[in-house]
Amino acid sequence: MATTHDVLDLERMRADVARVLDCAPADIGDDDNLIDLDLDSMRMLGLVLAWGSTGLPLEFSQLAEYSTLRQWWAVVQKLQAAQQA
Repeated sequence: MATTHDVLDLERMRADVARVLDCAPADIGDDDNLIDLDLDSMRMLGLVLAWGSTGLPLEFSQLAEYSTLRQWWAVVQKLQAAQQA
């Protein structure tokens, strides 16, 4: 079971994306195209691995078809709901 600091939420995702892009979390909008912000597949894979350490069964392919934080968050919410069921 994930501890409080291991919970994956939208703000943690935003902060983690901002960290790998070397910018402020406020610079990452929910509908910004992360590829246009220079998020490449290697950094994306690192994010998926880090977020998977929360216990979420997240795979690279689940996020690869999307390009915004809002879309990624929707995927995460579905996975979290499935874990609760």
